[in-house]
Amino acid sequence: MPIIHKLIEIETEQKINIYNLTTQIKDFIASTSINNGQVLIFSRHTTTALAINENEVRLLEDIKVFLQKLAPESDKYLHNDLHLRDVPEDEPINAHSHLMAMMLSTSEIIPIVDGKLALGTWQSVLFFELDGPRKRTVFVQISGE
Repeated sequence: MPIIHKLIEIETEQKINIYNLTTQIKDFIASTSINNGQVLIFSRHTTTALAINENEVRLLEDIKVFLQKLAPESDKYLHNDLHLRDVPEDEPINAHSHLMAMMLSTSEIIPIVDGKLALGTWQSVLFFELDGPRKRTVFVQISGE
C-alpha cells in the first residue's frame, strides 16, 4: 500500500483566523494514483488546530468569537509568567492560544473513495491559526491503493 506525504505551508495573517485547506488536499489527492484509502491531516503546532466544518463566513466569525470566550486573552494564566520560565527572548504571551487549540484537534482522517474526499456536502477541512501571524506547516499523508 503506497504512502505519500507532503507539507502544506501557510503564512497566517491574523492573530486568530481560519483557513480552508480542502482544495489543497483535493489537489494533492488528484496528483497521486490513490483511488481508495485515507488522508491524514496533522497540525504541527501547539497553537493551531484542525476541524471539519462548514466554510461559511459568518459561521467562521462565530467560531472565532466562541473560542475567544472560552479562553480570553486578557485572563490570568500561569503559562504567561515568562519571568518564571526558561524561554526564548521572543516568547509570546499565548496561554489562551494553547487552551483554544485544546478545544479543537491536531488531526483529521478522511476516507478517500474513488479518488475523492468522502466529505459531506457542506464539510471543509479548516485550519485554525490561534497565535498568529506566523509561518505554519500542516502535514498531509495519503495511504491507500
